[in-house]
Amino acid sequence: MPKSQTNIAVLVSGGGTNLQALIDAEKRGELGNGKITLVIASKQGVYALERAKSNNIEAIVLARKDYESIADYSKALVEAMQNANIDLVVLAGFLTIIDEQVYNAFPNRILNVHPALIPSFCGKGYYGLRVHEAALEKGVKVSGATVHIVTPECDAGPIVLQKAVEVKQGDTPEVLQKRIMEQAEWKILPEAVKLFCDGKLKVENNRVTIKGE
Repeated sequence: MPKSQTNIAVLVSGGGTNLQALIDAEKRGELGNGKITLVIASKQGVYALERAKSNNIEAIVLARKDYESIADYSKALVEAMQNANIDLVVLAGFLTIIDEQVYNAFPNRILNVHPALIPSFCGKGYYGLRVHEAALEKGVKVSGATVHIVTPECDAGPIVLQKAVEVKQGDTPEVLQKRIMEQAEWKILPEAVKLFCDGKLKVENNRVTIKGE
């Protein structure tokens, strides 16, 4: 019997636009039985914390600089999420390195959204505007976003959903970033979360199949 509620933690490092997309989707009833019950920020003062506060979501700051090592930081993250009975972890612009303790505690239960069509423009060093700068430098005609399950290897986990977005002549990295957010990220991230909460994602041999499709 499925749980009556899937508790979601959203991990953030900045403004929290993807967090807002998830909050809006939840308000529209588009996350299935998913409920955002915790927001964890990797630094003080980020706007994502304001978004959590104004929507009555518990929010805590776990700052990387307060911990001696990645291992200590990862341990604190795991403990905070386990204490909050978290079922699903969503990385929404979370730019802090974590180790295998987190992956082991939440196997196949961590989702990340990446602003490109993996395996293009992904991996170490590809985050934020750098992704879009690289795409424009290459002259691609199509970019987009990918939601994938997080594994220890950066951006290499099983792909859940992808959505393509047209690259237009004269695009700047900022313009392309905004279009990909609006047309892809903010749509497929809530959709992937709902699929997880509905128990429709099956992971086998580093591939995701969606039940009923």
